Amino acid sequence: MLEKEKTLELDSLDGTNKKDINLEKEEENGIRWGVFIPGILFMGVAVILGIVNTDLLSSIATTFFNWSLDNFGWLYQLASILAFLIVLVITFSKLGNIRFGGKNAKPKYSFMTWFAMALTGGIATGIVNWGVNEPLIYFGNVYGELNQLGIQPNTSSAAIFSIARCFYNWTFIPYAIYSIAGLAVAYNYFNKKEKLTVTATLKPLFGKKVTEGILAEVIDTLCMLAITLGLASGLGTGLALVASGLELTYGIPKTIVVWLAIGGLTTIIFTGASYLGIDKGIKVLATWNSKIFYILLIILFFTGPMVYILRLSTAGMAEWLHNFWRWGLDPIDIGGAALTRSWTLFDWSVWIAYAPLMGLFLAMISYGRTIREFMIINWIMPSIFGMVWFSIWGGTAINWQITGKVDLINTLQTHGAVAGLWQFLNNFPLKMGVIIIPIVMITLIISFATAADAMTTTIASMCMKNIPIGEEPPALQKILWGLIIGSISIIMAAFGGGEQGVEGVKALAAAGGFAVLFIFILQLISIIKMFFIDKIEE
Repeated sequence: MLEKEKTLELDSLDGTNKKDINLEKEEENGIRWGVFIPGILFMGVAVILGIVNTDLLSSIATTFFNWSLDNFGWLYQLASILAFLIVLVITFSKLGNIRFGGKNAKPKYSFMTWFAMALTGGIATGIVNWGVNEPLIYFGNVYGELNQLGIQPNTSSAAIFSIARCFYNWTFIPYAIYSIAGLAVAYNYFNKKEKLTVTATLKPLFGKKVTEGILAEVIDTLCMLAITLGLASGLGTGLALVASGLELTYGIPKTIVVWLAIGGLTTIIFTGASYLGIDKGIKVLATWNSKIFYILLIILFFTGPMVYILRLSTAGMAEWLHNFWRWGLDPIDIGGAALTRSWTLFDWSVWIAYAPLMGLFLAMISYGRTIREFMIINWIMPSIFGMVWFSIWGGTAINWQITGKVDLINTLQTHGAVAGLWQFLNNFPLKMGVIIIPIVMITLIISFATAADAMTTTIASMCMKNIPIGEEPPALQKILWGLIIGSISIIMAAFGGGEQGVEGVKALAAAGGFAVLFIFILQLISIIKMFFIDKIEE
């Protein structure tokens, strides 16, 4: 009897201990309120201010953003070049043989599936939008980009410069920014068994204290806000692009109903895909999205001015390589504000704003791969893809402008910086525009949905404690952040003045890159210490 009582007492104690352990585990894996609450509050204030006074929001953000680039453009350039050099050394040294997860780790995704997710998860609508518009803007000196360079617009020299500058803005430098951030996270997470957070990548510099308390929450919150605002502005720009296409091509006016319909559809797609998870959501979207990209490239190359594309892209590569360091170390003074600040430095601020959280996503899908494989997929192949894309789309557009087939520069000057794409597609060979235009519209929606899907999953992960390796954040967190991002963009576009309505959030998103710049620089220093000073964890 006594033994029975003792047994019951022990069972009771065991039950209590198990309950305590479960509670501790639940607390360990719960919501990071120090990141979640500030993020929600800040985004709410941005939405309200955008609705109440869009001009004020835009003015504040733009003024701060211009100030940051005028005074720290040199630092953006140095950070970007440093990222490029570190990636170059690590990729082609023995460090490239290190495998994420250890020597026996096996990759989860095939090479091409992995590339599809990495490529489409990073470029969103940007490459579709600017593949035609950006080279033409340079070529025609639409906003004064050539004024300080002594290049005459609408000439052969302007055409070569236009393609070369796009090569610089969209290839090896920006993808080095993403890749270096992804490398830091993947190595720390899979090999050093650190947490899936931005602050964990700074541990080699500051020790354990940087991953705990208020400092960790401030750093992760800044990164989360930068990417959330970036996605909101990206969706807003995508909505404006699709809406302008509907108006210019089909005569459908930009009404509130149109904004709500496009925005609602896109939000449902990327939020739903994020809810389904990486394997059932992101992987499927990315695979289809990448196939559409490949098909569009093939069609345009074989129906377009093939010889001109090949000659211009070759000359463009020569110009790009000849000016690589000159452009890379230009703080504004060489190229001028219209070119360097409004394009290259603006791009760098957005890429850097995305980098810490994009790095988390790239790390999540890289288990079992070597560092060299990681760099091939996330640095080399996307860069080559960018060169091919701008060569074919930009080269064809410039050729049509020169030969008088269509006046795309006039369209840009009359209807804005994103309108050239639709006029270009309307003049597709063999009257294929009828088929291509709706495909491109769908591609724009899917492109943004793929990137937003990836980032929504990452943002949700940032708001949680200790996500185990191989697991994803709770579905409700992903839905919540998906709805927040979609709501901001739709509200700003529908009720804040269409394209102008998203300018406030767009400038604010770019300004957010300034705060993240210093975190990114610390990541670069941390990586140097991890790989070139500390003991390597293989």
